[in-house]
Amino acid sequence: MDLAYYYELWRGMMLSKEAGVADALSWWQTFFVRFYQAFLEGDRWQQYLRGVGTTLYVTALALCLGVILGVLVAMIRTAHDQQRPGRRNFVLGIFNFVCRVYVTIIRGTPMMVQILIMGMVIFSSSRNFTLVGALTLGINSGAYVAEIIRGGLMSLDQGQSEAGRSLGLNYLDTMRFIIIPQAFKAILPSLGNEFIVLLKDTSMISVIGGQELIYAARGIISRTYEAMFPLVGSATIYLFLVIIFSWLQGKLERRLRQSDRR
Repeated sequence: MDLAYYYELWRGMMLSKEAGVADALSWWQTFFVRFYQAFLEGDRWQQYLRGVGTTLYVTALALCLGVILGVLVAMIRTAHDQQRPGRRNFVLGIFNFVCRVYVTIIRGTPMMVQILIMGMVIFSSSRNFTLVGALTLGINSGAYVAEIIRGGLMSLDQGQSEAGRSLGLNYLDTMRFIIIPQAFKAILPSLGNEFIVLLKDTSMISVIGGQELIYAARGIISRTYEAMFPLVGSATIYLFLVIIFSWLQGKLERRLRQSDRR
């Protein structure tokens, strides 16, 4: 009686162990099949690479446009704010008003709405959705970069500008050789954060058909009906790119600090 009881108990444990092993094997088989479908079948990894290339291309275009707009707007607003009392320039005041409206509208409306307006209203006849997305991201980034740069310029003592003028430099030369190099070191961390946000925001242009990384992932999801691996893979790629960018930013900051010590 006791032997039969222990035998049945042992048999039940072995069957449970075999079932656990079978479940583990089944999980790994499912994992491999879904991984294979998301990245290897039909060389789908190449679609991710093309998406990364487009993402970096859009980021570079938007970055260049954002910096140009940001510097221009920041210099106009700083020049207006630093005018002496009673010596206001009317034309500069008009440009300052336009820049303030631009910054207010861009910072006060969601990025997604701006992309949809640009893609479906302003450039509705265009089929180059990637370029439209890059243009929108650049315009959006320009407003934030402008405020970052303006904050850095306004934080410097106004005696720096007066010293440049006393040396015979005009306003542009004073900004170029004296003010901006000093302000750049102070605003570099904020600019780096803005550029990282810009890199991640490229994922939004997929809503109008921009063929970047998330667009590639969504295309694979529509064929495999499995969302986890394409999305987790895309998130991992974005994380890897951000880590590289942060490392480069930190390296640049260290070099600037070393040049200060010298």
